[in-house]
Amino acid sequence: MEGVAANLSYSDGGRIGLRYGLREIIRAPLLAFLEQSGVFHTQLQPIFRSDLEMQRDNGATDEVSIRIIGAAEELLRGGELVDSVNNGVDEEAASASSNNSNGGYDVQNVAEWIEQIIPFSLLLLVVLIRQHLQGFFGTIWVSAVLFKSNDIVKKQTALKGERKFLVLISIVVIFMLHVVFVYWLYQSAHLMYPLFLFPPKSAPPFWHALFIILVNDSMVRQAAMVYKCLLLMYYKNTGVHNYRKQGQMLTLVEYTLLLYRTLLPTPVWYQFFLNKEYGSIFSSVITGLYLTFKLASIIQKVQLLYVALRALSHKELHYGSYASTEQVTTAGDLCTICQEKLRSPIVLQCKHIFCEECVSEWFDRERTCPLCRALAKPADIIKSYSDGSTSLSFQFF
Repeated sequence: MEGVAANLSYSDGGRIGLRYGLREIIRAPLLAFLEQSGVFHTQLQPIFRSDLEMQRDNGATDEVSIRIIGAAEELLRGGELVDSVNNGVDEEAASASSNNSNGGYDVQNVAEWIEQIIPFSLLLLVVLIRQHLQGFFGTIWVSAVLFKSNDIVKKQTALKGERKFLVLISIVVIFMLHVVFVYWLYQSAHLMYPLFLFPPKSAPPFWHALFIILVNDSMVRQAAMVYKCLLLMYYKNTGVHNYRKQGQMLTLVEYTLLLYRTLLPTPVWYQFFLNKEYGSIFSSVITGLYLTFKLASIIQKVQLLYVALRALSHKELHYGSYASTEQVTTAGDLCTICQEKLRSPIVLQCKHIFCEECVSEWFDRERTCPLCRALAKPADIIKSYSDGSTSLSFQFF
């Protein structure tokens, strides 16, 4: 019986030793990881306090002692470890919650601030409109007429041979009368000097400077529409059905207009920035910077105008050539776009033949052959305004 008890005792001790050995192997890296990650620091010190004291005591007495940790003490240490981990997680959650609450509080403050400032901003806008009532409604009127005029010219351009001469004359007269009326109405606003690229007699206030530039910019475009209508009348009256040449002329007019509109605000802002009330040095520096920026824009518009002039002067086509009599006979002398007899036939690189007017209009929107969809036209270097449209973006600076 004693042998059996001894064997049982030995086996139990072996299992206990193995279990505690594995526990120490697992616990050491775990504690090191938790301490390195910053979950807890000081909480680990009480756990090993009794062990360190025992080591000091053993070192003092030069005795070696073996301490077997009981199950209750082990559970106690495990509970302390779990509590420390839970405390660390709770602190992180509390910190995150605090940050989220602070962020939500900031957003709420911004929303409340915007809610408070919107009514005041609306009041300021109403006062500003009241102070410049005539200029405000005049600006709306001029802009509305400009947008409508652009649609009218585009529709007349799209009619081609069906345009009516009397309608074009009526449009020209109405446009000219509108320009004259606007300048007569605002004759006290000193609009004429900047129109001819002369600076105003005195430095205008900011809002007045914007008004001068906006009205002149709109009226110049209205006058350009009059010239475009005259071009449409010319092509209608003389019977010249050269759609490509008409599109090139309209594009040239538009790029000439863009160059002039780029120059138009320069004298107004020159006089505005050169105001000596800000100090001579400051005014000179600001004026020089503005003129430098403006020069870069002017150079760009000059380059675009040069490209438009070259396209008008060159007779060759970029998407084909004029077809010979044999090619027309072989193709059947019928344009597949208009379903009529070929007029000034153009043969593309894919050997398909169309009327020059029809295929020119087609290539204003597409770059491929109308039949086989083969690429027939290279990308345009500049934007085409052959549809009679006018740029509607305002040139403020």
